[in-house]
Amino acid sequence: MPLVLDFSSIDATMLDTVGGKAANLGELTRAGLPVPQGFCVTTDAYRMISATDGLAGLRPDKARQRILEAAVPGELREVIVAAYAEFGDDVSVAVRSSATAEDLPFASFAGQQDSYLNVVGADAVVDAVRHCWASLWTDRAVSYRESNGIDHGSVHLAVVVQRMVASAVSGVMFTANPVTGKRDQVVIDASPGLGEAVVSGAVNPDHFVVEGAGGAGGPDGAVGGEIVERSLGDKRFLICPLAGGGTEKVDIGENHAPCLTDRQILELADLGAKVQAHYGSPQDTEWAIDAWGELHLTQSRPITTLFPVPERADDHDGFHVYFCFSLAQGLERPITPAGLAALREIAGAAGRIIVGDPRPDGYTESAGRVFIDLTNVLRSKTGRAFFPRVLDVMEARSAQVLRGLYDDPRLSLTHTSPWPAVKRVARLARRFHAPSTALRALANPEAAVRRARRTEMKLLQTAEKKTIEEACATA
Repeated sequence: MPLVLDFSSIDATMLDTVGGKAANLGELTRAGLPVPQGFCVTTDAYRMISATDGLAGLRPDKARQRILEAAVPGELREVIVAAYAEFGDDVSVAVRSSATAEDLPFASFAGQQDSYLNVVGADAVVDAVRHCWASLWTDRAVSYRESNGIDHGSVHLAVVVQRMVASAVSGVMFTANPVTGKRDQVVIDASPGLGEAVVSGAVNPDHFVVEGAGGAGGPDGAVGGEIVERSLGDKRFLICPLAGGGTEKVDIGENHAPCLTDRQILELADLGAKVQAHYGSPQDTEWAIDAWGELHLTQSRPITTLFPVPERADDHDGFHVYFCFSLAQGLERPITPAGLAALREIAGAAGRIIVGDPRPDGYTESAGRVFIDLTNVLRSKTGRAFFPRVLDVMEARSAQVLRGLYDDPRLSLTHTSPWPAVKRVARLARRFHAPSTALRALANPEAAVRRARRTEMKLLQTAEKKTIEEACATA
């Protein structure tokens, strides 16, 4: 493999060669999204350094020191300098680490390795690359790998060298709401200057929430979506590039004017929708808008903190209303596998009895919780009349939420006749002799209680016998 690869030659399958950050930037570049020009110094270059300086078996601090003191081999230096020269003379670039265990679906590793902004000149670029290699062995990076059970020897580091954007405003964007978990909201944090101010938490940024992003927009070229929330920060600090390289943090005082126009907010949300559509999952992105108003995408990684939503094999329109049955029962923590198996049996028995199907459509699981799909219930006139009233006596807050969904056009009534439900109830009543049982109970309540207790004991004895038989068979 070459020691240097242009973004246009990189895709998502090349994680072992270019690391997570570069793989994503290459993938986005090839998708035609507005990623600034750049190249990647591959993991083969890191392996060259680590083999030359014998890092295997060294303590992290010693490995870091060895890399910082090492001279970059001539061949490697030449290809880095040549790739940098393709940008022009002394162009300002960002030099960022891209580890093979980074920006992954199960662990983001955000900020674990170093990045250097506004690096100017070939010598400075080569030196920044070496410092990125060394950052693989910082105490923070080592501790994070150990906490995630990742072997140190299995991780290698590539380095991204990317043309700097002269940012008028920049920030981060989540294509799903990381606080509420709503998948139909795009969340944007923005501040003037370089995005490091927002990413590092040095500034209180402007905060915007957009719903319905990615729509066709209007005939005048306006993008789709609606800004449903805006909160303006004071944006006291500005991180800006210095003329000869490097950055400085400047206190500019409180500034409560929005740093983005409504159109820019909606254009960002539209870009976020395109990025999510490309990956097929919610993304945590970084972006910048230059002084000429051009939008640039500088990074994308999966959001790893969203609560997983239930998945359905027959999902056609992608819209569902789920009721967390386990939480309604007071089970705040995940249910054990044995508990889930028992609930599946109960749901299957109820499905066989009520609808004649041991796999009822409404039952599903996610993250150790049990959910009931109420989409069809809320699209039914009978379901709206019955189910919220049941919740009124056991989960009144959820009942109010469900009633608040009646006006959602995606839940318009599709089943208005009560007769299918009436027929089903009548069939169940006939099967279990409900009318005669009710009459006998009214006539002689004490006898009804005795019959119920006998039935309970019989069921318990049957269950105990079955459990013993299964235990013996297993033994």
